[in-house]
Amino acid sequence: MELPLAIGLIAGASVLCLIVGGIIGSIIRKLSADKKLGSAEQQAKKLLEDAIKAAETKRKEFLLEAKDEISKERKELDAEIKERRSDLNRQETRLANKEENLDKKVDALEKKEEALQKKVKEIDEIKEKLTQAHETQLKLLEKISGYSAEEARALLIKNLEDDVRHEQAQRLIELEAEFKEDADKKAKNIISLAIARCASEHVSEATISVVPLPNDEMKGRIIGREGRNVRAIENLTGVELIIDDTPEAITISGFDPVRREIARIAIEKLISDGRIHPTRIEDCVEKAKKEVDASIKQAGERATFETGVHGINIELIKLLGRLKYRTSYGQNVLTHSIEVSELAGVMAAELGADITLAKRAGLLHDIGKALTAEIEGSHVQIGVDVAKKYKESKEVLHAIEAHHGDVEAQSIIAVIVQAADAISAARPGARRENLENYIKRLEKLEEIAKSFEGVEKTFAIQAGREIRIMVKPEQIGDETMALVARDIVKKIESELEYPGQIKVNLIRESRVVDYAK
Repeated sequence: MELPLAIGLIAGASVLCLIVGGIIGSIIRKLSADKKLGSAEQQAKKLLEDAIKAAETKRKEFLLEAKDEISKERKELDAEIKERRSDLNRQETRLANKEENLDKKVDALEKKEEALQKKVKEIDEIKEKLTQAHETQLKLLEKISGYSAEEARALLIKNLEDDVRHEQAQRLIELEAEFKEDADKKAKNIISLAIARCASEHVSEATISVVPLPNDEMKGRIIGREGRNVRAIENLTGVELIIDDTPEAITISGFDPVRREIARIAIEKLISDGRIHPTRIEDCVEKAKKEVDASIKQAGERATFETGVHGINIELIKLLGRLKYRTSYGQNVLTHSIEVSELAGVMAAELGADITLAKRAGLLHDIGKALTAEIEGSHVQIGVDVAKKYKESKEVLHAIEAHHGDVEAQSIIAVIVQAADAISAARPGARRENLENYIKRLEKLEEIAKSFEGVEKTFAIQAGREIRIMVKPEQIGDETMALVARDIVKKIESELEYPGQIKVNLIRESRVVDYAK
């Protein structure tokens, strides 16, 4: 590596000599030009000789140094080459060993592969023998049992299905017992608490009102000359007066209960005043309207006070008061709404829900019934529209919309209102039902139960709230009773409409009769 450096030093020495020689030559020329100095030539020659000697000495020194550097670099290079050759030898030895090991491993793998192929061949032979033996045993089993493979498989599957069904029924009975132990106890506790705290009266009204008269002569005065008084009352109130042979009574007929109430109050005022003519009738009707409006407002305020629901728009309070004169299946709707509000509040308290919101939704759930005589549509949709108009919350709107199942309940408040509405409507004596529809419902209930195989007799009892089913013990076992009951319940729920809930009671009885002679 240092060889170029040595060559450079030699070249530098040569150049230096040339420079020195040039300088000396110039000196000589200068001395020769000076004629006055005779000895300059001799001095120049001497100086030239000295310079040449010095340059030669310097050149030799440079050459020696260069040779030393070259020798030193050569030694270092030889040592490095020797070391690299040693590394190469070691690597060659290592590679040779690895190659030898690989050859040994390849030989071992070839031997293993050969042994494996031999074993695979032996396994194939054994498999073929087993297949032949299986076919022989299968034919022998078919011959002994008298069943083909398909028939035996079907029989086995049937037995497995029976076992699974038996285990399923037992597990279902265990699960039902576990759930009933907790759920029934809690549900009954919640409902009983709610009902006990809200025992409201039974109210039954119709589409007519009866006004008693002090005597039959009053009928003629109410009719008036050529019926002008009757016509005036009917035109001002929008109801129909029925004056028949009923002694000392007038019947007021009309589908709007508020109008009937206005007519009743007006007629009572006319009777007590004794002056009955169109002008007086108009004054009495106007006063009766004001009294009824005041009564409606008072009833609405009383409902909000009893339930503890505050902050309701005054117009909604008036609509609540109108429900005082509205009935559904003979049940007073305002009383029903108050009851639903109380029930919803109790159940919300037991379940940890918002009590105030539940009571508010329960109180307003039937608000649409106050306007069904004036607006077309279902009371549910009317109620939603009215509540939305007066800025009720989304939770209340959803509870109103879902309380009859028109939409699926998406909140616990909606579910609570549904349950409270069903409880209030299903109380014994709360509602009247058409006798023909009632009988049809009971017959349909018994028909659904009779449609199941193994059912012998059915009896709808408890006003259709329970059905007792006698089953044939030879067809339905104890382990399948729970499954049959579950199937009957599902069919009742899908095919029958009914208030409240229906208890399905299956009875399986085995009797042995013998005679001692």
